[in-house]
Amino acid sequence: MSKITTELLLERAVPRSTRLRKIETLNLSKLQLKTGDLDPRLFSRLRHLQKLDLSDNLLDKFPNSLTLPDLRVLNCNNNKLEDVTALKQFPLLEELTYENNVYLTLNDDYKVMFLLQNLRLLNGKDITKLANHVRRVNSRKLTSKVTAHWEKFFRDQLPEKYTAEQVKSIKKKFLKSVQTNVVYGPSSLSEFTRWRVKMIAEEFLAYSLGLELNTDPEPEEKMDESEAESTESPREAAEDVDQVTVTPGKRKRNNSKPGSGNKRSKSKANTEEEAVVNPRKSSRVQGEPRTSNQPAKEATPQEEAEGTDKNGEQCPKGQSNRRSSQLTGEQKSQEQENGVVSLTPVKNSKGKEDVSAEPLHFLQCHSKGNSREDFKTQLWSCVFEPLLDCGARKDPIVSSSRTVATCGGESVCLIDCETGTVLKKYKVATEEFFSVAWTTLTMVIGDSRKKCHNILAAAGRRGIVKLIHVAADFCYGEIKAHKKPIATVCFSPTRETHLFTASYDKRIALWDIGIPDCDYNFKASQLLLLEALSIPLRIALVPTCPDQYLLAGCESGCFAWNIKLDKEQKSRPFEVLFQFPDEDGGMTTSHRVDGVAFLNNDVVVSKSSKLGCIYLWSWSRSFDTKGKGCQRTVGAVILAELEWSTTDLSYLTLSTCPAKEYVFCGDEKGSVWMYNLSSYTTAWSSAKGKRSDKRIPPSQILKWPELQANKEQLTEVLINNVVSDPAFTYLVVLTSVNITAIWKKS
Repeated sequence: MSKITTELLLERAVPRSTRLRKIETLNLSKLQLKTGDLDPRLFSRLRHLQKLDLSDNLLDKFPNSLTLPDLRVLNCNNNKLEDVTALKQFPLLEELTYENNVYLTLNDDYKVMFLLQNLRLLNGKDITKLANHVRRVNSRKLTSKVTAHWEKFFRDQLPEKYTAEQVKSIKKKFLKSVQTNVVYGPSSLSEFTRWRVKMIAEEFLAYSLGLELNTDPEPEEKMDESEAESTESPREAAEDVDQVTVTPGKRKRNNSKPGSGNKRSKSKANTEEEAVVNPRKSSRVQGEPRTSNQPAKEATPQEEAEGTDKNGEQCPKGQSNRRSSQLTGEQKSQEQENGVVSLTPVKNSKGKEDVSAEPLHFLQCHSKGNSREDFKTQLWSCVFEPLLDCGARKDPIVSSSRTVATCGGESVCLIDCETGTVLKKYKVATEEFFSVAWTTLTMVIGDSRKKCHNILAAAGRRGIVKLIHVAADFCYGEIKAHKKPIATVCFSPTRETHLFTASYDKRIALWDIGIPDCDYNFKASQLLLLEALSIPLRIALVPTCPDQYLLAGCESGCFAWNIKLDKEQKSRPFEVLFQFPDEDGGMTTSHRVDGVAFLNNDVVVSKSSKLGCIYLWSWSRSFDTKGKGCQRTVGAVILAELEWSTTDLSYLTLSTCPAKEYVFCGDEKGSVWMYNLSSYTTAWSSAKGKRSDKRIPPSQILKWPELQANKEQLTEVLINNVVSDPAFTYLVVLTSVNITAIWKKS
């Protein structure tokens, strides 16, 4: 029996009423109402209802036939709404709030702005200008793209005299193709774009071919993000005025906030713990990466992508502040203000191959207290967001994302590489984040229905892993993984809930983080504990057997562990210690390995065994020499050496792009060394492949541009990390001076 009766409606009216038709304001909050409790026949009698409060209930959607012709104000806060398209039945709606509905995203904001022509306030923000842009400019540009797609690819496929079956077939193909290939704006709005493109395409076909128009704007299915990656960036997309951006001097943008600051000064530890675990110079033996303590305020893009500022300290059942900074109005250019940080690109001076990479954005989005003077915060880790699988489109190149997660200081940022927009931001006031990693979980969202969502894990100095449901803008829980700082984390590529955490307690733990239920309850458990002889700095799972072996670069060498879970032993020592050539021509195991990654299924790239050198070696041939037994020391089968900087500084991490066979590594001068190894890998794959006699020089070195703050040049730039997306379209560079640089390969 429904919870809502005539008596209840009369009692909850404000003021109380004796007739349903006289009710203008109705409060139905905190009644544990579900969608089935909203009886359309009963609600159809509320002909003059103008204000309705449905907050703090259990609604997952609205019935399509609630006849409320005069409704002007609707409050749906703190429900479980998954879709907003049914709100189109309230055409006079002027004010709408649905905060803390964790399954609603920025795409839903744009949908209601398009559907509700009279809407002025959304979640307490005036969206008049933005809504006009969505309804007019956005629609006009998408219509133009849809029409052009038909003219180019489909018009000639339809004969002059066509049958109904032919029309049905071409309609199906066209709708699928246009949603896949017509892209516009940032990837954070890809779902909204596909939704509008489908709607526009159906209207176009109805007008051109006289087809029956589907008037239901609700999408039949949600497509994968990989089908909406945009390679263009409309200039209408504005950035938040609170974001400090370093902009190229000859490539001005109209939406960046100026930044200012003095020359970089070295970060100093403020606590006894930091003084101990803060290596920077090579004379220090063991410790945590260069310390910093700089958070920042988030950018809130406006016309094409808006984001929210998050507090990462939320508990599993805490409420999200996810829309606190959204929809704040159209941004204005800030480039004329004093203190703008300008950039003058410097031509590459070394390298025999030009990949035509150009700098897109230089962002200062991790600043402590949003200070434009902050050039001390160290940035450590970045990883591109995976796109959700869709049918056969699981190729990492096809579905590579342009959204990257970065961490440093007290904050984690999500950045759209094309537009330079900071889409989201999470802050923990007492934390310093060192590492981030992505996984995709299949979660139950209600009525036993399942949906894939990307989850971001972030960890650092406190030894705690934060778990963030990105689409919901919600940090739903934490795992107290270690008592000492966590250097790096990574997820298993084959088991979505398996997370490895490498800590300064000289242990690597394997966790099953579980899958949260619809209330974000979850249970994490430790599956393995790997004992190391020194601090693990970087970890990598062996691609050919990711459930069996893990490789780690540590303060005192390079180790491998057997991580197979069918063994009873939960705490395990290392199985192999690899030897490398030393400066005297001999072999040694005692050296800091601060970079390790796989170039392909077999070739390992590791760094820091001796100055100015990066080794490439064969995992299979090296491991096969171990034979039987445990804790054997074996010599790494070296395939080649890469020429690199002669610096004695550590913790300048390398990375690889396996699909393009590239290796990247930054140096102490702000340069990025890039190595295209595609011409070498075939020879290395041979069982008799010999070591290259000479060091392989970089294909190109990207020089750090001349950055100026208050007319003073920004110096002493260390490149802590360099990461490309799987397709090597974007290159994200993290520095020691609180600058995230984004380059694009043209």
